[in-house]
Amino acid sequence: MAGHHEPSYEDYVERIHYSEKYSDDHWEYRHVILPKPMLKLIPREYFDPEEPGVLRILSDSEWRGIGITQSLGWEHYEVHAPEPHILLFRRQKDYQEKYLNKQK
Repeated sequence: MAGHHEPSYEDYVERIHYSEKYSDDHWEYRHVILPKPMLKLIPREYFDPEEPGVLRILSDSEWRGIGITQSLGWEHYEVHAPEPHILLFRRQKDYQEKYLNKQK
């Protein structure tokens, strides 16, 4: 196994998958899929004390801190206990028109 090394945290970050966006009348949604082994490297305090292995809802700075990169306005609003490596995000449908274009 010459040259084989454990993937680094950066390797996992590069493998984070971002779904296409989908929306309803009020929100746009997307899910972010972390490589499963990455869960072992996330700080313990990010997990729900009631449900071992399941992330709690993370703040903007927390999910950005673990390597998820998205534009402004997204919030982590739901966890999917059977698949804790999938994080569900949403933001207001017209977020960019409402907040970002006003700054010009």
